[in-house]
Amino acid sequence: MIIRPATTADFPAVLALNEASVHFLAPMDHSRLLGLNAGSSYHRVMEHEGQVLAFLLVFREGASYDSPNYRWFAGRYPRFLYIDRIVVAAAARGLGLGPRLYEDLIVFAAQAEIGMLCCEYDLEPPNPGSARFHARFGFSEVGQQRVADGKKAVSLQVLPLPR
Repeated sequence: MIIRPATTADFPAVLALNEASVHFLAPMDHSRLLGLNAGSSYHRVMEHEGQVLAFLLVFREGASYDSPNYRWFAGRYPRFLYIDRIVVAAAARGLGLGPRLYEDLIVFAAQAEIGMLCCEYDLEPPNPGSARFHARFGFSEVGQQRVADGKKAVSLQVLPLPR
């Protein structure tokens, strides 16, 4: 398994992964992905034998990004990396791909001298897998908000990184 920067050739696989987990994520089409990729600070995929099995999309402070969750963090923290979405193919879950991507992101953050990761996960509808995953990494809740016209509630999480 290798972790590498996402390319436009990966976009069909990224879109398929996103669609398979869209009940926890914002929908995304090719045009939206082009824009998100262009504004991201970190967009990597994990591939095995030419097949994309996971991706991680991250924004830095100062990005021109319309996500209400990103804007929540931007209004409170001067320097951070915001994890917009991480998706692992259903068939590859439990193989450690998510942790490997987060470990790679932490190295990226250290190289960029960024001391905080931010993310959110759904409380309504609940996403207990994401809650467990982020708790194992040491994320803690710093707030909650309702999004999607009040249809979702999210837990806003941070992970301070060692300097």
